[in-house]
Amino acid sequence: MMPDANALYDVIDGTWPAATERRVGPWLIRDGQGGGQRVSATVAKAPFTATDLPAAEAAMQALNQPRLFQIRQGDEALDQLLAENGYQVVDPVNLWVATVDDIATEFPPPVTAFQVWEPLAIQLDIWAKGGIGPDRIKVMHRAEGAKTALLGRLNDSPAGAGFVAIHNGIAMVHALEVLEHQRKQGMGRYFMRLAAFWARDNGASHLSVVCTQANKGANALYSSLGMSLAGQYHYRKHGDDL
Repeated sequence: MMPDANALYDVIDGTWPAATERRVGPWLIRDGQGGGQRVSATVAKAPFTATDLPAAEAAMQALNQPRLFQIRQGDEALDQLLAENGYQVVDPVNLWVATVDDIATEFPPPVTAFQVWEPLAIQLDIWAKGGIGPDRIKVMHRAEGAKTALLGRLNDSPAGAGFVAIHNGIAMVHALEVLEHQRKQGMGRYFMRLAAFWARDNGASHLSVVCTQANKGANALYSSLGMSLAGQYHYRKHGDDL
């Protein structure tokens, strides 16, 4: 059975974890420590009313984080409440998934894609050029269980980097970055193939990835690989914090 959106939400949290999490009433408040929206957005974990909203806002502001919520499948009531309270939709995201056997069909060409842990200096440099700085690298180190970093080479020079980790038997690819001058040469496809082989070797049954809906090229890649669209999520950020 293909994992659904709810299963993939758990994989996101397990493979790209916040620094700390704590419950405040019906809310799960996450301290991302600069690691981006995915690790700092608040999530509803129990029934709530409008009177519960200020407590979540105060908790996020106490962490010096923007007032930001992740809206998952089934969160329509939260979506409406936030819309009525000055929150704007930010970064709708697609969730893609496939069995590892469907992706691990052809190994990348020799000397094209490698996996190594811990990340090498060249991988850190590539991520930095794509806006994936030290705080996001710390997220990778926080992930528990099997994980690895991907390194790509094309035209006898570095081409890209990525990160893969496994949670509940499902691998997820994060921080996939291909250098601008090395794009449109198949590097993203090579990375996904390598990730699938690595995932299968480490006991995962499925490979997944999250991608902003605005990234048309990446979404087209995942679709062309035969991955299935399992669901979506988006964020709501307060208009004063945009």
